[in-house]
Amino acid sequence: MAEIIQRDGTWAFDGDTVRITPGLHRSVPLFRQTYGEIAVPLEAVSGVVLEPERRRGRLRLRLREGADPLLQATGGRLPDAADPYRLAVDADRTGVAEYVAEEIRRALLLDRIPKEPAKAYLLPGPPVPVSVRSSDGTVSFDGTRVRIDWADTSERVKRATGPRIITMGDLVQVEWLPNSGHEDGLLRFVTRETVFSKLPPEKDPYALDLWGSARRDLLTALVATAVTARLPHPSSRAGSESDSYAQDSRSAHALPLAADHHDVLLRRLRELGRLHRDGVLTDEEFARTKAVVLRGF
Repeated sequence: MAEIIQRDGTWAFDGDTVRITPGLHRSVPLFRQTYGEIAVPLEAVSGVVLEPERRRGRLRLRLREGADPLLQATGGRLPDAADPYRLAVDADRTGVAEYVAEEIRRALLLDRIPKEPAKAYLLPGPPVPVSVRSSDGTVSFDGTRVRIDWADTSERVKRATGPRIITMGDLVQVEWLPNSGHEDGLLRFVTRETVFSKLPPEKDPYALDLWGSARRDLLTALVATAVTARLPHPSSRAGSESDSYAQDSRSAHALPLAADHHDVLLRRLRELGRLHRDGVLTDEEFARTKAVVLRGF
């Protein structure tokens, strides 16, 4: 067993699995503490490096593309401190860190782990049910459906629609951007009906606008990851999209897509019109939101 214990957390490698446990010190970000222990199978690893810094080093585990739903959902946008695959190493422990890294490298060579993208998720993501309260509302996922309950501070057009429930069968993908403290983030659930919609997150009833506590809003990545883990793997989507494109190229193809596009636009405009008639949207809010919808289409 190769193991290194630091204030930032613990890495232990038994030849088959890299077990990453976050530290309990208050300096460890809330996201890492909430995500908890991660068991990374060797087949999901593409490499490991020890990056020297001025006063301390940093172990970094590299995973194969497509192996981890967390990396897929966040797209490498997690702040460095919140990245569970990085471990801050004290200067007097760099020798131990290099030993752990070398043991992982040796196992990768002996087991001949491929470096090409994985064709299925090799890590499970966070367990469900999972629920997170953000600046724009509370988002919950039970493994089969997503529910969004809007906050009192959410835009009126969102609160007027009531809780939003989205089933896995309707979902196409999840978009996530962190709230950096300087720029707002978002958690958007793209459905078959809204795939063409380009509403800004503060107006989109399928998106959470993340503008409050960056520390708290970062937890929405838990929901994004849990949902991503249960969507078709990117490799299968890429294949089906390529097949679909090839088939469309051989036929008079664009009409069904254009018809779907038009139907979605009409449904969104009818929904806005109803909110306007019911007095939920003022004339100015209706005109502004309608213009955004039309630009998006």
